[in-house]
Amino acid sequence: MIVGLTGGIGTGKTMVAQLFAMLGAKVFNSDESAKQLYFDPEIKNKVIQLLGSESYNAAFSLNKKYISDKIFSDTNLLQKLNGIIHPAVANDFNNFVAKNSNYLIIKESAILFETGIYKSLDKVILVTSPVDLRIKRVMKRDGLNETEVRNKIKSQMSEEKKIKLTDLIIYNNEIDFLIPQAHTIYTKLLNA
Repeated sequence: MIVGLTGGIGTGKTMVAQLFAMLGAKVFNSDESAKQLYFDPEIKNKVIQLLGSESYNAAFSLNKKYISDKIFSDTNLLQKLNGIIHPAVANDFNNFVAKNSNYLIIKESAILFETGIYKSLDKVILVTSPVDLRIKRVMKRDGLNETEVRNKIKSQMSEEKKIKLTDLIIYNNEIDFLIPQAHTIYTKLLNA
């Protein structure tokens, strides 16, 4: 079974993915795959052609702020960049599935719905958190100001729309415990 795991920035989906890995699932982190693929020579060349050489600080270092500033203010550029990165990540994921076909596979991705990937998955889990908590987490984690975080949140699909497309929800709100929620869902998925 292949299950999508998603959530907006600052919801804690990576922490939840780690819980599923501890329970025995094989987790594919789409964002990590994408970060590595930026340094594939062919992809790197396409990114530089699209966004400029300022996209890279060094041979193996992305200029994340530069890229983020460019794509989050221009949806056309964001779509073009996704057109470069997403097919490469999809290929990487197919190889991952082939190597782990005997396990419950969790595909962690911030943009499962936006890309339409969710349609090819057996189930989708959404990690959700209150907006104020998300802003606080991202400001602390990434050193951004509130306006920058709000702009990133605005650039993503709303949680209300995601909930309508979701099979299962994990609430990361500092009230409900994460481990029991993850365990309950993992057991349900294994027995499906």
